[in-house]
Amino acid sequence: MTDPEFLDLAENLLCSIEATCDKINEETDVDIDNQRVGGMVTMTFANRSQIIINLQKPLHEVWLAAKAGGYHYRFVDGQWQDTKGQAEFYTALSDQASAQSGQRLEFRPS
Repeated sequence: MTDPEFLDLAENLLCSIEATCDKINEETDVDIDNQRVGGMVTMTFANRSQIIINLQKPLHEVWLAAKAGGYHYRFVDGQWQDTKGQAEFYTALSDQASAQSGQRLEFRPS
């Protein structure tokens, strides 16, 4: 994968996260304060816990940090896959955000 290809795919991922947070805020009583600075999105929940997603450009990876731990993802076969074979990115983000918000939340690629 080239650097521009990675950046295009990663930008789509970050925009999808931002759009989903906005939709959740509009359609539910869950309050997610999402802030983006460059290649990093910080999601802060009502209980002040956070999930941070940031790009690791030299490695062509996306990193997710949540209360449960840190995870690394690479784009493989059309999906962001955990480098240790744990889960697909959006599934993991949905699970982590649900745990930290106390309500079932679902993130999907847009």
